[in-house]
Amino acid sequence: MKKIPLYAAVLAVVLSLIAIYFAKSSSQLVYVDVNKLITGYSKTKIAKAEFDKKANLMKANVDSLVSNWQNELKNYEKERTALSPKELKLKQELLSNKQQQINGYQEAIQKKIQEEDKKVTQTVINDINDYIKEYGKDHNYKIIFGASGGGNIMYADESTDLTEEVLKGLNAEYAKK
Repeated sequence: MKKIPLYAAVLAVVLSLIAIYFAKSSSQLVYVDVNKLITGYSKTKIAKAEFDKKANLMKANVDSLVSNWQNELKNYEKERTALSPKELKLKQELLSNKQQQINGYQEAIQKKIQEEDKKVTQTVINDINDYIKEYGKDHNYKIIFGASGGGNIMYADESTDLTEEVLKGLNAEYAKK
């Protein structure tokens, strides 16, 4: 009879530990605000500045070509009356060909800018995803959801929001590089 309270106490402790384990594991569903991570990540700002610099240089090259073509067109308008029909036709063809080349170049540059933007964005997202994967493993989270304002997480208790904590760690890791 004296051992029954001891067994009951041990059983109570074991049940308490099991309850604590399940309570803790159910709180391991957390989320981060992806938009805040992307905008708050130091690498995003640096990569965006570098991208903007490249894009502006490419746009300036296109603008220069367009400006030169417009000057040639103005000169053509001035000289037009003094040209023979054959010279007039030749000059019009040259200007038309040049305009088509500029348009093609402009489209190629736009495509390249879009590709560069996509590449920069994907690099940042890959860094964030890699960090979150390691963070989740290190902190024993079962799932870390990504909220982006698009409706994938409609409500979550603020205590499950890891955004600021992850952002601090992400920026600290980037600063080491």
